[in-house]
Parts: sequence; structure tokens; C-alpha cells
Amino acid sequence: MATFELAEKAILLAPGDDVAVAREPLAAGTQLHFQGTCLEVKGDLPAGHKIALRAVPLGGPVRKYGQIIGFATRPIQPGEQVHLHNLGIQDFVRDYAFATDVVEPDYVPEAQRRTFEGYRREDGRVGTRNYVLVLSTVNCSATATRRIAERFRDHVPRDFPHVDGVVALTHQGGCGSNPRATGAIWLQRVLAGYAQHPNVAGYLLVGLGCECNQARSLIESYGLSQRGTASPPPVISIQEVGGLAKAVEAGVREVAKLLPVANACRRTPQPASKLVLGTECGGSDAHSGITANPAVGWAADEIVRQGGTVILGETPEMYGAEHLLTRRARRADIGEKLIERLRWWQRYLAFFDCEINNNPAPGNQEGGLTNIYEKSLGAIAKGGTTPVNAVYEYAQRVTASGLVLMDTPGYDPPSVAGLVAGGANLIVFTTGRGSVFGCKPVPSLKVASHSRLYHHLSDDMDINAGVILEGRTVAEVGRQIFEALLAVASGQPTQSEAQGVGEEEFVPWYLGPTL
Repeated sequence: MATFELAEKAILLAPGDDVAVAREPLAAGTQLHFQGTCLEVKGDLPAGHKIALRAVPLGGPVRKYGQIIGFATRPIQPGEQVHLHNLGIQDFVRDYAFATDVVEPDYVPEAQRRTFEGYRREDGRVGTRNYVLVLSTVNCSATATRRIAERFRDHVPRDFPHVDGVVALTHQGGCGSNPRATGAIWLQRVLAGYAQHPNVAGYLLVGLGCECNQARSLIESYGLSQRGTASPPPVISIQEVGGLAKAVEAGVREVAKLLPVANACRRTPQPASKLVLGTECGGSDAHSGITANPAVGWAADEIVRQGGTVILGETPEMYGAEHLLTRRARRADIGEKLIERLRWWQRYLAFFDCEINNNPAPGNQEGGLTNIYEKSLGAIAKGGTTPVNAVYEYAQRVTASGLVLMDTPGYDPPSVAGLVAGGANLIVFTTGRGSVFGCKPVPSLKVASHSRLYHHLSDDMDINAGVILEGRTVAEVGRQIFEALLAVASGQPTQSEAQGVGEEEFVPWYLGPTL
């Protein structure tokens, strides 16, 4: 877990690092003291940005977190800012050393494990919420899907107090493609994952009728049934029932049948081993890898110790740090699968004239993150320190416990859609620039990387990890996050839930051409 030297004005993350990180904006001429040496800042430096501690020659490696984050594109002098103007990336040899750093977690004995109040489903999984979903099979049925759900928006809390809501989930795909192509398969996988999710008590499928993504195919391919029965789920076809208005009325009748069943569900005490935590970072800054992400990593380790599951996604944000994960792979083939996915990403991006270093985004760079190597080293801290037990493809059902990886993009909405489809019943979302993301039917707990953000976006942030920069320990904030996750799993609303956020943010990762 993260350890660092916290000086008054800057942070040294590992002995031997070539850079330190500004805790606050530093004016030119500011004196910094590290390990008995005095350094003068050569130019104004924003908070979170890097300052060189020693001279680096042209082409020389620059280290942060004790790892290479890039190479000098021109000579760098002590006291100089290190950023886009003088730091670039190039490929370099990384020793994957598969399965050499596996350390077994210190599991909590079952009798001593924590509990939360959840909805136990017939397949043994446990929900943290209790929703009815209206799922669109194709964008052509999006309006009907939304109008069905809107008819229940006001009276569900009054008439069905044990139902968290009726949620419409629409998307931009579902047709114009080969139904057997990867993108279509992934879309079906996401829709099936949401339909079968433990946070969902019942669901309705709504289609146009002539689309490639046929409801019948979805039901047959994934063995979909209405929860607790062998019966197929209700399906509304706009063309079959006679148009938009009739489809909406038919859909309303079907949802009305589902609500009493959902309302009969009750929370009961459940072991923390039933938690499946999806981790995400969005709008990151340089503080994210120092405060919020390591604190989430501490909480992730605790969930694993309790017998639960943690999913680390965002594969592009593992690039440059993947050698630290392959060493923790429980078996060599697990680490090799991660490398295979990264090679796929490189081929995929090259086809579109892109590269992995197109992530970080401009906001990340403004917050002090220069390139993908630096961003990745901070991002993987969300996964804590336990062994990597499996690598899953996008939106695959997660069945392993402990820490697992899922191949998702870095972009928040499609990444989280994959995590939720895989079975995450909680999301923890770290941010340094600010995010108002939500993801119904799963609660999303926001962790701010610094106090300025926490107070500025006070209606949107749940936890302030910035106090680590003020003297609190990573373990203290990690414990706070863990306790908050138990409370949220038991029904306490997150800030995004309190504001009703989470329907528009449903964005499955759709891969391939539209014909």
C-alpha cells in the first residue's frame, strides 16, 4: 500500500524517484526540502504537478512511484516542472515475472466477517438495491422504453415502498450489424447481465420488431427468465402491438404485474463475502494515485479479506503498470491473458490511427497527469495488493472471488456498464477533476482525491480522500470507504442516487461497424 514522504509543500512517493508532487500551488523561487537537500522551484507549479529533484539527461528515464513514467525529451534540470513539454513515452522492457509476487490475503474467519442488509436472490447472489428494469433491445424502441418507465416515476415510492424504482435503460445500438459480430454479442451480454443482475427484481424487454438484436435471440442465448420462475420475461414489440402508444400501454400493464412481486422482496442480513465491488476512476488528477485510489485499494483488500470480490477494469489504464499486476497473477496463464488483452488493444487502436497514450484526456493532463504510464501506475492502486485470480472479457459474468480484472475501456460509462453486467453490486468511483456519474441499478460511491474538489462538488462527493494530504493515513480513509460501502450496500443512498443520476449514463461498449 502507498507510503510516501509528506513534506510541507510536496510529496515524494518512493525513495529514488526523480520527481516530487506539489501538494499546493508553488510559486517560482519556493524552497523545497527533501532528505537533507534544498531545492528551488524554477517556475510557477500548479498543485499536483511534478518537479524534478535531480538532473535527467535527454532520453533518460524519469521515475515516480518507484517506476518509469516516461523519458526526458530534452534535458531536465533540478527544480524544473516535468510535464508534456519535456516528458514523453517510448516502449521499454518490463519484466512480467508471472505469478512471482503472490501473497495470500489474511482472510477474516467466517464467524467474524461483517454483514450488510441485502436482497438474497434465488441464484445465491445478493442485491444491494431492488429495481424493476425496462430494457430496450434497440435504439428504435428507446422512446417507448422511457415512456413506460416515466408512468411509474411518481407513485412507485408511495405504492411500492420496497422497490427502488422503475428504470429505463436505452442505448444507441441494436441494429445495423451482424448479430454474430463481437459488438452485437457484447451488447447482448450487457443486456443479459443487467436483466439477471441481483439488484433487479424484474424486467421487461422492449423492441421495435425488425432489429438485428432480437429479444428472442437474447432470451435463448442467455437462458433469460423472469426472476424466480422458469417463464420467459415479458417482451413488447412496437410493430407487433400496433405502434408507439399501444406499446407504451402494453408495457405499463406488464410493469404493473412486476411491481407487487418486487415489492415483496425484503432486505436480510448477508455476509460481506456477497459484495462484488466494481472500481472506476474518472476525471483523474495527479492526486488520485496518491490519495483516493490507494484508499480504495485498502478497502478492496478488506473486501477480499471478507471473502468478497473486487473487479479492476479499464485495461488501457493498466498499460505501463501491467508488470505489477502480472507478478500478482495467481497463475502464469492469468497474467498472460492480461498481456493478450493489452496486445489486442494496441492492434485495435492502431486500426483507428490511435494509441493508448491518447488517454489521458486534457483534464487529466491539466491535473498533472502527463501520460498513460503515470496514469496507469496511479489507477491500478484501486486494486489493492491481493492476488489477481482471473481476467474476464468485457461484461462476462464474474464467478471468481477475490481480486479479478475485466477488460473494459477507460471511458467511464461503458466501463461501468461492463462491470455491472459482470455482477458488480457496488461501484466505487474515484475522481480528482470531478464527476457526477451514477449507474442505476447499482449505487456509485464517489471518492474525491483532494479537499478542494470535495467541498466544491459537495452535492456529488461521498468521501474526501484529500485528508490524506493533510495528515490522515491511507488506512484510515480506506476504512472509512469500507464502512461507507457496507452502509450503501444496506440501503444508504449515495450522492448520485440522491440526485436521481444513473439512467442516461447507461452506455454499453459497442464495437464494430454500423451497416
